[in-house]
Amino acid sequence: MDAAEIAELGKRWAAAEVAGDTDTLGAMVAEGFRLVGPLGFVLDREQWLGRYRSGALETLRLDWRDVDVRVHGDTAIAIGVHDQEATHQGNRVDGTFRATHVLVRGDDGWRIAGMHLSPMGAPPSFAR
Repeated sequence: MDAAEIAELGKRWAAAEVAGDTDTLGAMVAEGFRLVGPLGFVLDREQWLGRYRSGALETLRLDWRDVDVRVHGDTAIAIGVHDQEATHQGNRVDGTFRATHVLVRGDDGWRIAGMHLSPMGAPPSFAR
């Protein structure tokens, strides 16, 4: 049942990102939430939500697929593909990322404690 609950949470999260629904997103994340972005930046809960509240970030499409969930007691790791079309401060930030979501179970169900996005694609130009 846990994996199904987490998969459903993932669907609601993706829909809330596209809708820019900060109330729903805020309710889905745990205390101390952190996001590690694809360029290595780290955002806390308020910084993450603030990008939507300010209008700086607009997610036009977000597909969260090929998700593998591993439950370890009251912690779960969900690794999948995060494919997005979005703009940040008017600039396109489309991308396909391998994404890891760390979730924790509380009295009211699962919440997202952290996300880490890693770009998928060709090796960087400095790799040989």
